[in-house]
Amino acid sequence: MHIGVLYSRIRRDEKLLLGALRERGHKVTKIDVREQRFSLDAPLEAVADVDVVLDRCLATSRSLYATRFLDAYGVPVINSAETAEICADKVKTSLALDGAGVPTPRTDVAFTTDAALESIERFDYPCVLKPVIGSWGRLMAKVESRSAAEAILEHKATLGHYKHKLFYVQEFVEKPGRDLRVMAADGVPIAGMARSSDHWLTNAAKGARTERFEIDDEARELVEKASAAVGGGLLGVDLMETGESYTVHEVNHTVEFKALDDAVEVDIPEQVVDWLETAVEERAGVTPA
Repeated sequence: MHIGVLYSRIRRDEKLLLGALRERGHKVTKIDVREQRFSLDAPLEAVADVDVVLDRCLATSRSLYATRFLDAYGVPVINSAETAEICADKVKTSLALDGAGVPTPRTDVAFTTDAALESIERFDYPCVLKPVIGSWGRLMAKVESRSAAEAILEHKATLGHYKHKLFYVQEFVEKPGRDLRVMAADGVPIAGMARSSDHWLTNAAKGARTERFEIDDEARELVEKASAAVGGGLLGVDLMETGESYTVHEVNHTVEFKALDDAVEVDIPEQVVDWLETAVEERAGVTPA
């Protein structure tokens, strides 16, 4: 099969995927999104004969618009523009998870600093203030007092972009020093890892320690439901342990997996290619070579 890989930077994740695809004998076309022009009147020449495009854009904005154009051109994309739009926006993700009956942290969205402060005090301290769009734990704040809340809200209100004036307030979940990442393909887990840190943020991008997580039946069910809630595809589902249960707090649509690949014995790129071969057949009607 012929796979287009849409990217803005070739990271280790993309190198692993490209290597696995080529070892299987698949034709790969790398498409640097920074060099493309997406037109209303002419489909993108770089995708003229691809069976599917795998979106690996680093920047969320590029991912969202590029996948919309590819969809308009009739080119199958993994992940779909609809999935990307939900996962890229924490408000839309929360609504999708809650609507599907997936346990997720209590969340308020407010449009003024006064209303946001009321939400913060309703949740009590500490609570968490997150950007609506963002990754790698950037611009997230654990709010521990009213004075801290007032200062953070004032800073956000003056940042300029209207997205910073959407105040996404979430309860603070007392997790056991770690959270969980499960990589899944159309809801079927490929592998999972626990990310541990002395800091309240446990993102691998912030240096968290990683180790294999044995996916139990409850986590498996929640991953499947969370995947379906956002439209399926190749996803990273993030969970936190709450006593003997879990809560799902995020779903990632351009999931990074290099840390997961190091933490588990499963060959993640090989598993992804296994799934891609089936997914291409289903989405594009192409029988893999």
